[in-house]
Amino acid sequence: MPILDMPLEQLKTYQGRNPKPKDFDAFWNRALADLEKVDPSIKFEEGPNLAPFVRCRNLTWSGMGGARIYAKLLEPVNPKSQGPALVQFHGYSMDSGDWSGYLGYVASGFTVLAMDVRGQGGQSEDVGGVTGNTFQGHIIRGVKDGPEKLLYRSIYLDCVQLARIAMAMESVDETRVFATGWSQGGGLTLACAGLEPRLKRCAPVYPFLSDYKRVWEMDLAKNAFDEIKTYFKRFDPRHEHEDAFWETLGYIDVQHLAARIQCETLMVTGLMDDICPPSIQFAAYNKISAPKQMILYPDFGHEGLPRAADSIYQFFTQP
Repeated sequence: MPILDMPLEQLKTYQGRNPKPKDFDAFWNRALADLEKVDPSIKFEEGPNLAPFVRCRNLTWSGMGGARIYAKLLEPVNPKSQGPALVQFHGYSMDSGDWSGYLGYVASGFTVLAMDVRGQGGQSEDVGGVTGNTFQGHIIRGVKDGPEKLLYRSIYLDCVQLARIAMAMESVDETRVFATGWSQGGGLTLACAGLEPRLKRCAPVYPFLSDYKRVWEMDLAKNAFDEIKTYFKRFDPRHEHEDAFWETLGYIDVQHLAARIQCETLMVTGLMDDICPPSIQFAAYNKISAPKQMILYPDFGHEGLPRAADSIYQFFTQP
């Protein structure tokens, strides 16, 4: 089998390169405490009429910094009892996609909440307020102003809010809330599960936002990770502040949040992935102590993975 990254046996024990800040858990506990002070001011508006078995609504709420966050909300019509819910996260720079893509889950009794990440391709706001680059580069947004200003701190907390909104809905069984997403959505799935321990199951697919230093060392700071190279070239060309840079990014490194996950996890990984290389995915997977399993695609990269969506569906619908 061709090898893009480490041999598989080495991947199974790899623990990551990007440093974990000493106050990592205290940082996120403070962030969750800050989130409790936010009045979400939840609002619902009617959405499109797609099918007789589904009600579509536009959901908005206030996240950190007052940004209004948007999600598609699809609910079964006249449910006989409380049912499961799925929170869905999308890929980097994209949006929550078409309403019709979620109908299969709704037909199976799920309430679906699909979030637009703030400042990307959908309707959620990015209220800004940091020094330096804001044109692109969400990973490095706020890095000069300290970890509390990192954009992904707010984005991860948006994900927590979405899961909590789902759990509070009258039609949802709060003990059966699931999370999934591909690429950035996979990273956000891990972050959400690490910060909201009540999730039942999660299914990240080739997760982004993990082990930033490893990506740099592999010379893969391109495509979705290109902003890391941009940061050094424009803001630290002699790498005089490199250690502090990696330390700050450690606060939003999902491999470290993965250690907090308590729900059952299914990860899907392509071993020829040169966008989110396998080692950064294993760095997160290997830290999960909850029940877990991984589906491997030896010949696939950052692309469509045959039958992966079916496996995730079966994972969420099994007792």
